[in-house]
Amino acid sequence: MEILYAFLLFAGISLVLGAMLAIASKVFAVKVDPRIPEVVECLPGANCGGCGFSGCSACAEAIVNGEAKVSACPVGGQEAADKIAAVMGVEAGTVVRMRAQVMCSGTHGNAKEKYIYEGPHDCAAAMRLGGGPKECPNGCIGLGSCAVHCANDAIRVVDGVAVVDAEKCGGCGVCVETCPKHIIRLIPFDAKVHVGCSSPDKGVQVKGYCDAGCIGCRLCTKVCETGAIHVDGFIASIDYEKCTSCGKCAEKCPRKIIIVKDEKVTVEA
Repeated sequence: MEILYAFLLFAGISLVLGAMLAIASKVFAVKVDPRIPEVVECLPGANCGGCGFSGCSACAEAIVNGEAKVSACPVGGQEAADKIAAVMGVEAGTVVRMRAQVMCSGTHGNAKEKYIYEGPHDCAAAMRLGGGPKECPNGCIGLGSCAVHCANDAIRVVDGVAVVDAEKCGGCGVCVETCPKHIIRLIPFDAKVHVGCSSPDKGVQVKGYCDAGCIGCRLCTKVCETGAIHVDGFIASIDYEKCTSCGKCAEKCPRKIIIVKDEKVTVEA
């Protein structure tokens, strides 16, 4: 009988505790907008952080709460934006697909080096030693930290400079944030022209540490018929809303650092 009483006692306690938990779950339940999981389903699930939030769930919550646009996900692009817009009952608008581009031409043959680096295979670590092994303070360090953090395996280091495979690039911007030199930028996916240099220094300084750096001569600006290229200080940059990819600036550039891609960029593994 004692065993039976003990069993009934524990059963009674379990029922009471179970009822208390059930009541508490309803009283303290956090209401979730049913649109949040719907928006999550529209996202690619990369959790890359390219949207500026910690992951897809956080991005979805921000969209539903009006803290982010329906086009907030750079990886999902137009398709995801259209689906999310349908959930939210709004218009998505046109989403311009972006891709990462490394603005540096400082390969081993072009960039002068000031020391041989031996240390952690990490760009940020190398940068702590006098800004990195290359003389150019704005040149690609070439240790591939951007490649390590790329979820799409879209970046390789070729001859000392990181190169992006546009076909694989999701435009998340993680590599942009990772690069300690800040020489990776997001440009329109269809853009065929870019300036392969990020140095703001004077031409005479650039010539001292790289054979392929922009010297700010402005010859490119004189041949551009649409006013798409301009020189800020001593570095050329392109306005992609005006650029027609005619390639005249690239032909005129004496340093050959304005690069025209006739075909989509691909990098061999």
